[in-house]
Amino acid sequence: MRQAVSNPPSKVFRYLYKGKIVYYVPPICCDIRSTLFDEDCNVLCSPDGGFSGGGDEKCADFFASRLEEKLIWQDARK
Repeated sequence: MRQAVSNPPSKVFRYLYKGKIVYYVPPICCDIRSTLFDEDCNVLCSPDGGFSGGGDEKCADFFASRLEEKLIWQDARK
């Protein structure tokens, strides 16, 4: 099933975090949490978003510790 285009458009970033490659999907709206995945697509945590804006607090150091940002996908639909 195809999802509707979000505003802002969905994106996936790749980073180096704690010596490992991870994938970050930013929140698409105010009360939705972001998702951080490991190389095998296992969910690690939610660094930000949600009602508090602080995600699930399981990887609170993500934004201070992440390295080598690379945008690897963005929804180009309008």
